[in-house]
Amino acid sequence: MHASATGSAPTSATEGIPTPARMREMPPGPDTRVTFTEEYAKHVARDVYFWAWPLVNMYNRRLFYAQIKEMEYVGALARAPLNRFTMLKDYIAAEQRSVACPNQDVVYGAGFAALDISPVVIQVPDFGDRFWVYQIVDLRTDSFTQLGKMYGTTPGFYLLAGPDWHGEAPKGITKVFKCSTKSAFVGPRVFQDDTPEDRRAIPQVLQQILMYPLAEYDGELKSIDWHTLPTKTAPVGGPRETQWVNPEKFFDVLAAVLDDAPPLPGEEARYAQVLAVLEAMKRNPALKQPMIEAAKEAEQTLVEPLFEFRNFGIQLPYNWSTIDNGAEFGTDYLTRTATAKSNILVNAPIQAKYFYEDLDGDGRRLNGANRYAVTFARNGTPPVNGFWSLTLYSNYHFFVPNEINRYSVGTKTRDLKRNADGSITIVVQADPPPEDQRTNWLPTPRGADFSLFMRAYWPKPEVLSGQWTPPAVARVT
Repeated sequence: MHASATGSAPTSATEGIPTPARMREMPPGPDTRVTFTEEYAKHVARDVYFWAWPLVNMYNRRLFYAQIKEMEYVGALARAPLNRFTMLKDYIAAEQRSVACPNQDVVYGAGFAALDISPVVIQVPDFGDRFWVYQIVDLRTDSFTQLGKMYGTTPGFYLLAGPDWHGEAPKGITKVFKCSTKSAFVGPRVFQDDTPEDRRAIPQVLQQILMYPLAEYDGELKSIDWHTLPTKTAPVGGPRETQWVNPEKFFDVLAAVLDDAPPLPGEEARYAQVLAVLEAMKRNPALKQPMIEAAKEAEQTLVEPLFEFRNFGIQLPYNWSTIDNGAEFGTDYLTRTATAKSNILVNAPIQAKYFYEDLDGDGRRLNGANRYAVTFARNGTPPVNGFWSLTLYSNYHFFVPNEINRYSVGTKTRDLKRNADGSITIVVQADPPPEDQRTNWLPTPRGADFSLFMRAYWPKPEVLSGQWTPPAVARVT
């Protein structure tokens, strides 16, 4: 019996077979109504744990800032409510454990913008000749603004807005920067010499570096004396960075995280797959614990090894490594997660280039039981328009207290001594060197592993192209 032309049956042998055009109209990802096996849920859990680790890290930091009621100093941290930041008054303290691999070349600020609540105004004062940059990244730790000396930014007011804001910027706003996620981290960085004179001079600049909700904007440059903020003590933390990502709680916030950061082009099916499994977990709570176990396994076998600099990045001469897409990760999940695990909140390459070292020039692990020398040839220090530094970190990527309270040397070290041929040798060892080498001494932890970290802020083309790379860390016998 033949179906009529108006019936539901197909009129030809090919009718009803999905065509490419029809398939494009179909929703991406799996059918959320189907049953998922435990092994499939674990597979998806392990995968998403790796690529979403930085996003969950940042989202949990936002949740932390959401609990803060006023701008304040607590221990080594500058804290502020959402949509504001607090500036430090000097270099970051050695006991800080919120962010691994801090530097002691700049005075930091830190705060979280909740752009789903309100756009925020960013004030830029006149920095004169002083180097500065505002590091502003989205939930993925990708940069989305250009505010800094390298951009020729003029003093004034700038606006950060989220993906759902479609308002008009008020008069006096120089530029609006749209963020693709609802959350953003804002961290001003202002260079400071390691001298008493510059410590006395910098407060005048710092007091006009502010962030506040758009409703408070009136076209007038606001100021705050950071020395007037409340200061509270805090327990001394352990050797490691604060644990911002916990496999046990990862899936409790994941849906909110993915809502905060909509998929990048090409990620739609990946998101749909994950969200379908999260829905299945709601229907069948027995799936959650196996997914947590998969996340724990991913943390141990996939994420934790990336804490070691030698396990990721572009490999360079003398066992240094680097990355070329800092704060521009996009869908480079490996580099984004590795960087978030080892030294989160890096700048974009035009702002700063980083070089990492766990091993000496001969491939042996750096350890404070040995003595080392890093020698820059005449005119061979990192070519920069801003500043350079060589910083030493513990095997947990934090400063190691030492008798002279020195954690880095570089541009800020005005009394670095040159050798007879014009070269500069940085002495890296636990014991004090001879008196004539003390200004070039970078103390190491006695008998413990450590890492070296070279920064080139506002790097010149030779650094960005790879023409310049760091010299060997030579073990001295």
